[in-house]
Amino acid sequence: MSFSENKSYIYFEVVIKNDALVKTIDLNFYKNISKSNLSLSELLKDNSLFFKVPSEWFIVITDIENSTNAVSIGLHNEVNLSATGSIITVLNTLKKLNNNIKIPYFFGGDGATFIMPKTVLPPVLLALNNYSQHIKQTTQLNLRVGHLQVQNVYDNQVSLRISKVSYNKYLTMPVVLGNGLKYAEDIIKARFKPSDIPNIVTTELNLDGMECRWDKIYPNKTDKKVVCILVDCDNESIQAQVYSEIINAIDVIFGTLEQRNPISTKTLKLDLSIRKIKKEMYARLGKYQLKYLISNWFITFIGVIYFKFFKAGKKQKQRIVKLTDTLMIDGVLNTVISGTYEQVDRLKITLDNLEKSNKIIYGIHVTHASIMSCYIEDRQEKHIHFVDGTEGGYTSAAMMFKEKLKKVKARS
Repeated sequence: MSFSENKSYIYFEVVIKNDALVKTIDLNFYKNISKSNLSLSELLKDNSLFFKVPSEWFIVITDIENSTNAVSIGLHNEVNLSATGSIITVLNTLKKLNNNIKIPYFFGGDGATFIMPKTVLPPVLLALNNYSQHIKQTTQLNLRVGHLQVQNVYDNQVSLRISKVSYNKYLTMPVVLGNGLKYAEDIIKARFKPSDIPNIVTTELNLDGMECRWDKIYPNKTDKKVVCILVDCDNESIQAQVYSEIINAIDVIFGTLEQRNPISTKTLKLDLSIRKIKKEMYARLGKYQLKYLISNWFITFIGVIYFKFFKAGKKQKQRIVKLTDTLMIDGVLNTVISGTYEQVDRLKITLDNLEKSNKIIYGIHVTHASIMSCYIEDRQEKHIHFVDGTEGGYTSAAMMFKEKLKKVKARS
């Protein structure tokens, strides 16, 4: 047995034949990585806090095919909810298998990315393929589902390293460096065919905890907008340095993560409309159910009173703000922030300079509000809120990014 140790994580390499021990280590790889309390920009500078993902693990991708077209015809909420539902499907499947298993996952507006051990892959894929069929039937959208073993990433000289950052006492998120997830996504998308979506239900749909009852969320000041930013540094050798520089610039221009959060207690309001509950109902059940509609409208009505007049409700709102996922690095830097046009222009100077020096390609989308979908495991501290901008959000930022990428490839 050999081991390497640093201040954050101890990894054992077992060279004896002991399947049970190897399986335990395999399952607990991500769980055993200690969360860092450093700022994200400082974390990115410390290579010792990032760990190579085990080659036996798998990358699983979900993605709405032609999401740009779907957004252009007004289906942004459906695209967003479909992405959220794929995360909820995976987390509920893992919870049923073994509640101690923890995996990293990333919300992308029109899809999601997961990294998981081989032992949980078959039931997760079964659940996701069933969910993909559900999405096809309820929205007519094709949710691509695919997987690739991490070993295939390494065989193509692409890296995949991971760490954890603690943004506050409630929210800890994975941070990935290297192009491994992007490589896997490209492979999986290229292989997908709509006929891959099965026509027969093979497992029970489990979307428990899916909620989307918040109204559009406007910035807390009238002169602010919601800004969705996507930045890709393809050069793995300078990726950490470049992303650290950009995060520093965002901190200086827009303030701390809390200060630039597009979600605030002041503007966070539940939507009491029947239309809103109906969308959630069809997303979860795929059919009309009067009992669901009435009971959940009533729960939402009680929620409005609770959040407005009760001290516990106001504290819960504060927790919701702290549990919003607004900053993600999965090899690409993605963030949703609130700021003025003047602040956006200042950030663009930094991004344009990096782009002119061929260090990055970026996409940006400025809109009037954000939307939020939720996974509620319990109503105290075990919930997560996925934020995107209106009018396409991340998907619209990706459109700008893809156009720039085409021009770069045409020149090379």
